[in-house]
Amino acid sequence: MILDQFKLDGKAAIVTGAARGLGQAMAVALAEAGADVALVDLLPVDETRKSVEAAGRRAAAVSADLSVMEAVPAIVKAALEAFGRIDILVNNAGIIRRAPILEFKEKDWDDVIQINQKALFFLTQAAAAVMVRQGSGGKIINTASMTSFQGGILIPSYTASKSAVMGLTRLMANELAPHGINVNAIAPGYMATDNTKALRENPERNRAILDRIPAGRWGKPEDLQGICVFLASPASDYMNGYTVAVDGGWLAR
Repeated sequence: MILDQFKLDGKAAIVTGAARGLGQAMAVALAEAGADVALVDLLPVDETRKSVEAAGRRAAAVSADLSVMEAVPAIVKAALEAFGRIDILVNNAGIIRRAPILEFKEKDWDDVIQINQKALFFLTQAAAAVMVRQGSGGKIINTASMTSFQGGILIPSYTASKSAVMGLTRLMANELAPHGINVNAIAPGYMATDNTKALRENPERNRAILDRIPAGRWGKPEDLQGICVFLASPASDYMNGYTVAVDGGWLAR
């Protein structure tokens, strides 16, 4: 049965930024598909943990600050202590800073690059090393963005980091495919999350964005659940290095 190819029974996943929004939705989806999930965030993950456990799976709350590199080995260690293995990594944690290019601050550059790009790379490195030792392959899913394809405005460090995510996804796929590890990315469109609150509260920008989306609405975190399970499952075993846009048709316009 084809639906069996989407099952994640017996798998152990790590999801960063799992306390709310996109990360929460993807963590719950993985659990509903059968995976145990290590929930990584600086914020409390109690709500997500309850949803994972309600799906009949184990949840491990991992408090970690990805602005410091010491968080990377701590996350991997916590996941291994909880589940004994790592099969899936969802690099979802991300931040954004907004300012015109002529006013953009160095700290806002460094903060965004650290979490969106540097931490993503080194957490992938650490988790992939575990997957290679296990010898049974794995799935790595990065959260990219519309700005992986387009420039955007007022978000130079975010655009730089998300462009890098798409490039790194390709590089990681090239190097890790021989180990049976698939690396792909999801590029959410304009989603109704905390990161887009300022845009949604600006009537002019909100209208301009909605006018460009063929689906006529902002995306919801739940809109990423299906693609996340697909990329984490055997159904995507021959998919490597691709960034999938889930954008309501934004890029097609």
